[in-house]
Amino acid sequence: MRVDDLDTPVPVIDLDRVEHNLTKMQEYCDRHGLALRPHIKTHKLPQFALRQIELGAVGITCQKIGEAMVMAEAGCADILLTYPIVGVAKVSPLAELAGKTKLTVALDNAVALDTVAAAAAEAGVEIGILVEFDSGDGRCGVQTPDEVLALARRAAGNGLTRFRGLMTYPRGPRTVPFVTETRALLDGAGIAVETVSVGGTPGCWDTHELPGVTELRVGTYIYHDRATVGAGVATLDECAVQVQATVVSRPTPDRAVLDCGSKTLSSDRVAPSVGEGYGLILDYPDAVIVRVNEEHAVVDLSKSGAKPEIGDRVRILPNHVCVVTNLHDRMAVSRNGEVVGDWPVPARGCTR
Repeated sequence: MRVDDLDTPVPVIDLDRVEHNLTKMQEYCDRHGLALRPHIKTHKLPQFALRQIELGAVGITCQKIGEAMVMAEAGCADILLTYPIVGVAKVSPLAELAGKTKLTVALDNAVALDTVAAAAAEAGVEIGILVEFDSGDGRCGVQTPDEVLALARRAAGNGLTRFRGLMTYPRGPRTVPFVTETRALLDGAGIAVETVSVGGTPGCWDTHELPGVTELRVGTYIYHDRATVGAGVATLDECAVQVQATVVSRPTPDRAVLDCGSKTLSSDRVAPSVGEGYGLILDYPDAVIVRVNEEHAVVDLSKSGAKPEIGDRVRILPNHVCVVTNLHDRMAVSRNGEVVGDWPVPARGCTR
């Protein structure tokens, strides 16, 4: 079957582009002495996680216990959870996960640390700790090196967890100064920093210029999307996922409606400097998807010279491909325009 024969709407993965992207990133990290720890939030597929490890990744990154469990059961032997794990209800699931893989958890507070310690006690294994710091984004993360020192001492003192280093996302202007100051403080206290982990596909290609950074976490790089192309870290030819859709209505000469909406493309936008709308229609780049309802994408054709007719198919580059993956139970897989598979997405929807 050709990709053009698939029923729509459907996201389609180009395996050759995926392989190009995986190899390019691994070669970059190898060249600059960086450990690569890909984030599986973009693809959520064990096949790709294992391929990333096969190419040289030191392990993988997951956001929630549920998706990490999928990957551990598939054979991923080293997992970093980059989300604070808080509360009694998390203890047993985290303990079960720790029994299946070498586990490290990033956190920024004592409550999360005590939760991890309780899971380590239940599992009877040591769990590693990275302390997350805020490098300028204003989301999670401790604010001072002194807070890192306090958590590092607490992690080392309970006999259940092990302080392994620092983490930030996305890397911001405070990254290098914070790492420099914190390393000096911890060195003075006799505490080793094994890992300094930074994340984010935008800006990934100059990670080696950050003194003290040892590990790169990237997710979107496997597929790329409109946002990473806009950030200048990928080309359109490196984008490995397209949403195939069909024109189902042309109510006016300047308006078309596609059979994909927020349940397919998501409602995520890109920066105004990148473009308008809810995805780039590759066949009609001057057309704009101005609105998405659950099942409808409304397209403004007023600036487009060529205009699609009812029944025509279009290819859409998603604004944010990670969300597109999470919206679909299955992804079509292709090579050279031929459909070579229909893969379930085992780690989608894992919110816990």
